Amino acid sequence: MKAAPVIGKERIAALDIIRGFALLGILLVNMPAFHSPDFLRQMYSLPENLSPSDGWVRLFFDMFVQTKFYTIFSFLFGLGFYIFISRAEQKGLAMYRLFSRRLLILLIFGLLHLVLLWYGDILHTYALIGFLLLFFYKRSNKTIIGWAFGLLFAFYALLTAQLLFEPASFIAQRQAIGTEKLGEAIKMYQDASYPDWITYRAKTEVTVILSNTPFLIPSILPMFLFGLYAGRRGIFQHPAQHVIFIKRVWFVSMLLSIPLTVLVALLHFEVLSFGARQSLARQLFVHLSGLALCFFYISSLTLVLKKSDWQKRLRPLGFVGQMALTNYLMQTMLALSIVFAFDLFNNMSLTAGMFLSLGIYFLQIVFSSLWLRKYRFGPFEWLWRSLTYGQIQPIK
Repeated sequence: MKAAPVIGKERIAALDIIRGFALLGILLVNMPAFHSPDFLRQMYSLPENLSPSDGWVRLFFDMFVQTKFYTIFSFLFGLGFYIFISRAEQKGLAMYRLFSRRLLILLIFGLLHLVLLWYGDILHTYALIGFLLLFFYKRSNKTIIGWAFGLLFAFYALLTAQLLFEPASFIAQRQAIGTEKLGEAIKMYQDASYPDWITYRAKTEVTVILSNTPFLIPSILPMFLFGLYAGRRGIFQHPAQHVIFIKRVWFVSMLLSIPLTVLVALLHFEVLSFGARQSLARQLFVHLSGLALCFFYISSLTLVLKKSDWQKRLRPLGFVGQMALTNYLMQTMLALSIVFAFDLFNNMSLTAGMFLSLGIYFLQIVFSSLWLRKYRFGPFEWLWRSLTYGQIQPIK
């Protein structure tokens, strides 16, 4: 039997809509890294110099956007792994080899994106960590959930230990080093030629990103495993059979989200103060609220999308989600083109970046809907599928 990708009626419309929703959040979160030296700010715990309006945008991001959407994307990756490999198994294909080839091609896309365009690429990370999913496909649901919660516990334990025990002097020293490097980064992004810019980024960004990949396993692999678990239970393939479970997830995640997002606000206004460790405290609770809100967003959309009227209203998000790889890469290309063409690097506010994100996303809705009227896949999806299956896929 010839291998072939999932098309037409085999697609799950709700997943495309949730994926499109996640892409909006990812663009909002990534935009500051496109137009400002956000890499150094995060790496060295440097404070943001925000205007009052930008401060409110930052609060909104931390409470409702930051870490809330890459978790959704990670969950969907794990779910997509199950759908892909189980269908390959049903067709009698070499499922592990096919999925490994799929990951290798994604890794190439990600490395090109990372080296040539932007340090924040997630594709290479998903590809590398995705190989670990192969060890869980035949494991029991209990084992999968146990590993997911165990890794999450380890991840949050590390963040908590950093908050409680990292010396204030070490934080100050790290910030001093970052402040010295900030000027060089701004100059390279504003004035350097493309070859010099690539060379600078290879030394200061790419090597750091690649070396840190193993440390991302405790935060990303659990979401992959939750997605795998949902796929094995058929929660999205047959949502009507799992309404009670979805409602429980919605209720519990809502109860957890409320106090965690309130704590993020209290930290923002320094009602709760950790002194020199304030940024570490915010990081911890932004991550915790991100996990809770991730499941709240997913379960809310899943329940809403049971109604055909809401499926029609939110279908534009589905067009974007159906071309997720293309739109993810286009977000980088469009944002960087605008930033560099108009000399906006380090000259754009957080508020302006938010509106630019919304403008780009609107264009992606229009582009995706027009493209999918004529073609079955987005251009990068078509290339990815053709290389994965070893044959040119019909695209029209």
